[in-house]
Amino acid sequence: MQENNLIDFLNAKVELYNQPSFIKDDPISIPHSFTKKQDIEIAGLFAAIFAWGNRTTIINKTSELMQLMDNAPYDFCIHHNASALKRLLQFKHRTFNTTDLLYFISFLQSHYSKHTSLETAFTKHGNTMEEMLSGFHTYFFSLEHVAERTKKHIATPARQSACKRLNMYLRWMVRQDDKGVDFGIWKNISPSQLICPIDLHVARVARRFNLITRKQNDWQTALELTANLRTLDKNDPVKYDFALFGMGVMEKIKK
Repeated sequence: MQENNLIDFLNAKVELYNQPSFIKDDPISIPHSFTKKQDIEIAGLFAAIFAWGNRTTIINKTSELMQLMDNAPYDFCIHHNASALKRLLQFKHRTFNTTDLLYFISFLQSHYSKHTSLETAFTKHGNTMEEMLSGFHTYFFSLEHVAERTKKHIATPARQSACKRLNMYLRWMVRQDDKGVDFGIWKNISPSQLICPIDLHVARVARRFNLITRKQNDWQTALELTANLRTLDKNDPVKYDFALFGMGVMEKIKK
């Protein structure tokens, strides 16, 4: 497909899927049930971290956790007591268990005791997305009582991970347009800096359109995909996540 034709084609797919109707069947529906900035940040983080496997299950499990937090995740993380934490002891989503959850809450309590937004957990570590994601991983696991098993739930480019879930979370927080899907509540990271979330669906469609040449789905592949998307829109390359994901999941386009 010629480049101009590809741009027009993908822009049409972005327009199709970047709509409010996208929200209800996607994990982004969880933070959309909140209005307070910190609640959106926390609900979005858990929804993104839980985002592997069936989307309905992801939504249901994140909703369950929000209910256990009295549908006020920021207030819960800041002001919880031992009795409130007991409610969480049976919570589990796939390999994410109580040990992991209690550490996440400890981190969030610690961070929000010093900062008003989770954005600074990324931006304090550098200017490039690689620096931000690597720094976030180090910072997130800087508390003394972290279990080694919990570290697998936050990816890092330092281990060549594609960091799909964190890149998706950053898209939610940073991108802003008039469609109402992404939130755009973080202002110190530019949409042009974002890295496209890459999973099996996105990678499959991206290879179909020669946006990826590498065989593996790792950090370098995420960079390759994003670099090619920047040739289509240098200011907002990650908007094409809607097109690639939509074609992969909803249209089930093959390689």
